[in-house]
Amino acid sequence: MKKLLLYLLLVPFFTSCGYNTMIEKQEAVDAQWAQVENVYQRRADLIPNLVATVKGYAAHESETLQSVVEARSKATSTTIDASSLTEENLKAFQKAQDGLSQALSRLLVVQESYPDLKANENFRELQSQLEGTENRIAVERKKFNDTAREYNTYIRQFPNNFIAGWFDFKSKPYFEANEGAAEAPKVEF
Repeated sequence: MKKLLLYLLLVPFFTSCGYNTMIEKQEAVDAQWAQVENVYQRRADLIPNLVATVKGYAAHESETLQSVVEARSKATSTTIDASSLTEENLKAFQKAQDGLSQALSRLLVVQESYPDLKANENFRELQSQLEGTENRIAVERKKFNDTAREYNTYIRQFPNNFIAGWFDFKSKPYFEANEGAAEAPKVEF
């Protein structure tokens, strides 16, 4: 009987104390992380087609093509489960993705040397798809940061911080700008 009474007293406490809201916000962060992974996967899926198209026109650019393939492999093998989002894990994930971005940039520079490649409809379509995907990545990363900020703020507010501590709700890390991103790139002609 005492246990039943204790449960009856605790149920209203846990439904009104913010615990359920913490769960909702944590799930929102996890869902947004899944969307970030989704757009990164879309980029990874486009790369083999882009590499194959370039390979047909620029066979002697094998070093550039190989670096893209290796960067894609590394980026797709570096994954984080939403439940283990730590600042350290997120930095490792971001570093692998940044390596892929740099390799893709080098690949897209190759097209400047090959007028036939620039005119190739498949290449132009893939390049357009890739540019759109990069924009989607930026949007989803921003949404993730917004969702993580909302969650982090909620679990740190009084009295939620007590409930969060009791139930081991941890802050989620944010995506940060790449090193050197504050400096404008130099464009020389």
